[in-house]
Amino acid sequence: MKYMFASDIHGSLYYCRKMLDAFQQENAQRLVLLGDLLYHGPRNDLPKEYAPKEVIALLNQNKNRIYAVRGNCEAEVDQMVLEFPVMADYCILSIDGRTFYATHGHTYNQDHLPPLQDNDILIHGHTHVLKAEQMDGYILLNPGSVSIPKEGNPPTYAVLEDNCFTIKDFDGNTVREMRLP
Repeated sequence: MKYMFASDIHGSLYYCRKMLDAFQQENAQRLVLLGDLLYHGPRNDLPKEYAPKEVIALLNQNKNRIYAVRGNCEAEVDQMVLEFPVMADYCILSIDGRTFYATHGHTYNQDHLPPLQDNDILIHGHTHVLKAEQMDGYILLNPGSVSIPKEGNPPTYAVLEDNCFTIKDFDGNTVREMRLP
């Protein structure tokens, strides 16, 4: 099964469309959204084509293929307009015998780890900085940001297929890749 991971859309209609186009082109079965779907937050500039209502409509069209977790910009009102669950702080995914702890990253991250066992995978967004690193006892993954990347990175998403985590830009270029041990 192929999964696509994305984070930090922040209400950008432009990048939401690009993300959903990539999801279709990747032919992934599930889209895992790691929070901050609709709002830009007080520390970020408005993203390109900021239009949360239109983002809602596009995401709701894909509601049966989305797993999502709550970011620090989500509020209860978001759940009233989105037709898939978005208020969980984390989700546990079991993929090919591996445990993925998927969260936004504002609560649990490499500086404040959730309960993990050896070789578990922590995947989160929030920092807007892509990562694919073997840490001491666990693997840290971050697909980067769909709409407001930081540290000179391009807008990115990631796919997981056949134990390979690949971070890509919206031109289909591989930005970083990690084969999971």
